[in-house]
Amino acid sequence: MSDSARDPRRVSPRQEPAAPTPGDGASAARMGTPVGRWVLLTAVLGSGMAMLDSTVVNVALPHIGRDLDADLAVLQWTVNAYMLTLAGLILLGGALGDRFGRRRVFVLGVVWFALASLLCGLAPDAGVLIAARALQGVGGALLTPGSLALIQAVFHPDDRAAAVGAWSGLGGVASAVGPFVGGWLVDGPGWRWVFLINLPLAAVCVPVALRHVPETRDPAAHGRFDVLGAALGALALGAVTYALIAAPDQGASPAVIVPAVLGVLLGFAFVYVEARRPDPMLPLGIFRIRLFTSINVVTLFVYAAFSGFFFLSVLQLQVVVGWSALEAGTALLPTTVLMLLLSARSGRIAQRVGARIPLTAGPLLCAAGMLLMTRVGAGAVYWRDVLPALVVLGLGMVVLVAPLTSTVLASVDVARAGLASGINNAAARAAGLIAVAALPLAAGMGPDVYRDPAAFSSTFARAMLMCAGALVIGGVLAWATVREPARPGCHPECAYHCGVSSPPLDPGEGQGVSAE
Repeated sequence: MSDSARDPRRVSPRQEPAAPTPGDGASAARMGTPVGRWVLLTAVLGSGMAMLDSTVVNVALPHIGRDLDADLAVLQWTVNAYMLTLAGLILLGGALGDRFGRRRVFVLGVVWFALASLLCGLAPDAGVLIAARALQGVGGALLTPGSLALIQAVFHPDDRAAAVGAWSGLGGVASAVGPFVGGWLVDGPGWRWVFLINLPLAAVCVPVALRHVPETRDPAAHGRFDVLGAALGALALGAVTYALIAAPDQGASPAVIVPAVLGVLLGFAFVYVEARRPDPMLPLGIFRIRLFTSINVVTLFVYAAFSGFFFLSVLQLQVVVGWSALEAGTALLPTTVLMLLLSARSGRIAQRVGARIPLTAGPLLCAAGMLLMTRVGAGAVYWRDVLPALVVLGLGMVVLVAPLTSTVLASVDVARAGLASGINNAAARAAGLIAVAALPLAAGMGPDVYRDPAAFSSTFARAMLMCAGALVIGGVLAWATVREPARPGCHPECAYHCGVSSPPLDPGEGQGVSAE
């Protein structure tokens, strides 16, 4: 990386002498100043939209299915269409912000996300809803990396940790209240408001960003964007996902076999292109780092289990137990509340004992929580049947998430921390995408299973056993492969992060900055 990329005080020749330079000494934003508050508000509103969406939509799935007369495949695509474009484009979204301006790309993402949310809320049928969700994922890929990058680029180095910690804590609150808000909206004005709630958030976020957040860019960003790599990656995931979702209804027919084979071929093409491009979206050489590779494999297993669990558990609580959307959403609060309260302490413990023990114990605790969920069926009592499972699961996530993120960042040099974090985040989202597509198939769920409480309950128990198995594999892999005596610190962005779909992003410490 060039010297300008390493030194945040290097600025572009375009900068006027009197203009403040974010990240440069006393002229940068500080905590408690008006500029600092506006930047923090903008980042929280933008990331809060994406965090809310990742939690509230699952709560609405049974109502979406009934209102649109949709089968299970439509519910899977309602979740996966968003994750597909988000996972495929999130690395590209961060690069666009560095090149064209972080505020500009962030605002574009917020507007795009809001318009796609409006289309979701007005969708007359399942096809339009799925297409709108895919468009939502494009907006998410633009705004999600940008929200934290704004803080890192604008705040004074001495205040960045505090600012990121505040952003993470407030984002954690948004994730924690998401299922509750989603349930209240679904039972009240209806499931469409799960998407329409993003419009007032965007209406506040955009003008604040344009008026109060300085524009920054990385003057070292150059070269062409890897659009081909991003397209091949997204198409490969999309084809495999389509085959997995279609399999319960179509069987081993050409409609399943052809996209499955095409997805595998596109995956090989993606690897071929990335290995030969001078400026790839995914530099394959980073996987030569043993610790980085092993942590990403662990990430694939644990986040596949998390995504499968949260997709199916809200259906189980509503379809089988008979709870309302509000009751089902509120029931899930213990996991995110525990993460909000205890993740910082978990990170400090990992700093003392190393990553190997928490990365082994965390998945095993989560597996125990999912095994406890197999007891949840018709007539379940929350305090006796559901709460113990969610508490154990939440404690396992507390033990796991902060050390996992810190270890990813500690496994590479500082110049590649942003890239490493982006790859880890995309890997978790891709794992969730495949899990939501494959788990119902593996558990024997047919297209109309969620309309039959007895059938859904028995297949749900099988699915929880599979999720627990994936977590056990993740824990065993961590014990076998994480042997470096590193003591990664708890970075502030993972201290309070409560997302269940992916680890938090870190744009890296050594960003070059040019202010306009």
